[in-house]
Amino acid sequence: MSKWLGIEGRTYIVTGGSSGIGYSIIEGLLEVGAKVANFDISPSDVEHDNYHYVEVDVTSREAVENGVQEVVDHFGTVDGLVNNAGINIPALLVDTKESHSQYELNDAIFDKMIAINQKGLYLVSQAVGRVLTEKKEGVIINMGSESGLEGSEGQSAYAATKAAVYSFTRSWAKELGKSNVRVVGIAPGIMEETGLRTLAYEEALSYTRGKTVEELRAGYSNTSTIPLGRSGKLSEVANTVCFMLSDRSGYTTGVTLNLAGGKTRG
Repeated sequence: MSKWLGIEGRTYIVTGGSSGIGYSIIEGLLEVGAKVANFDISPSDVEHDNYHYVEVDVTSREAVENGVQEVVDHFGTVDGLVNNAGINIPALLVDTKESHSQYELNDAIFDKMIAINQKGLYLVSQAVGRVLTEKKEGVIINMGSESGLEGSEGQSAYAATKAAVYSFTRSWAKELGKSNVRVVGIAPGIMEETGLRTLAYEEALSYTRGKTVEELRAGYSNTSTIPLGRSGKLSEVANTVCFMLSDRSGYTTGVTLNLAGGKTRG
């Protein structure tokens, strides 16, 4: 598979790679022989000759630009980027039960999600984009979400940031295509549970939807709206990322792939 993809020896930056989908993507890239730099605020337990951790706050231009330079110094170049870092804090526009409650959208929650999910994506893409456009080749992958198209109850700010990811992907594909750089979006649907699905997150989301945590969890396992009848595997996202980074998908740009087992709406 690694030889078929042809990305062995190439260098990729993955943001937010110390857990969840990002961690799986890094594992997948290392498995096919790629070199990977993980931009995260905390390290992971990955140990591999082709792996390099860089402590980076993606909301800081200085940290991002220094991080990209460190990768260039360490691996020699950058061939692509996976913008995976993101945060989701459920909150209602208006909490009709208790105004200004902890589950109502406020400036701190709004600004934090915008900073990480939109500004961070732009900062890292710009810094890596400078390297790729100079080389006249490379790929940027942006992690989206079905909520960016459909909206999401109790997660309006998050959904709005993901809607921006769709537009960034389309716009940057038009700009960077002139330098032979592709930009592709990937939008996972309902995925298998990871450590990021914390009790605090579940309590907040269940409150915004008028459900108990138990009812919310039951909904995760209800796959009746998914034609394939199951949740997605993190490895399936990683496999798609590897393919999209490769020349095998060389004519794909400006689109966002919905990895949701056929589920749309509902």
